[in-house]
Amino acid sequence: MAYNKLSRPSDQRKAILRSQVTALLWKGKIVTTKARAKEVQRIAEKQITKAISQHKNTVNVTKSVKDEKGNVVEQEFVVDAPAKLAVRRQLIAELYNVRPEKLEKESKSQYKQRTKENRFPVVEKLFRELAPRYATRAEALGQGGGYTRIIKMGPRRGDAAEMVVLELV
Repeated sequence: MAYNKLSRPSDQRKAILRSQVTALLWKGKIVTTKARAKEVQRIAEKQITKAISQHKNTVNVTKSVKDEKGNVVEQEFVVDAPAKLAVRRQLIAELYNVRPEKLEKESKSQYKQRTKENRFPVVEKLFRELAPRYATRAEALGQGGGYTRIIKMGPRRGDAAEMVVLELV
């Protein structure tokens, strides 16, 4: 399959695209050149499609756990099915890890408490927010794909490169 080399060595090109796809999924909108936007759009749509295909795929597991008094108690947990876990690991490998921003007037201990459960926030956002939203959209419209849109902004001052806004629909 053909792709745009973006006039960069492969390591730099992959790093730029990986960074911009992560920023798009995390923030929902990025401003970039037209050539980069088309490549980022191609990659992001594939990753969203992977998440949509597996976002509901969970399994109930019963485990024996000790409570505060030391008694063994049976507890039921909802965990990812093997196929969802495989997709989650692929996405973790393909995306950068972004730290959530510290809220205003939030102490360091409160920030740690809020973020300790979520090791990969971009992937979690993809599975918990974006995939269900686009799955319902696909059911309503009767089609998949088309999760991003490119809006032209005009030429960039300095080198006249065509600038665009790439955003999630």
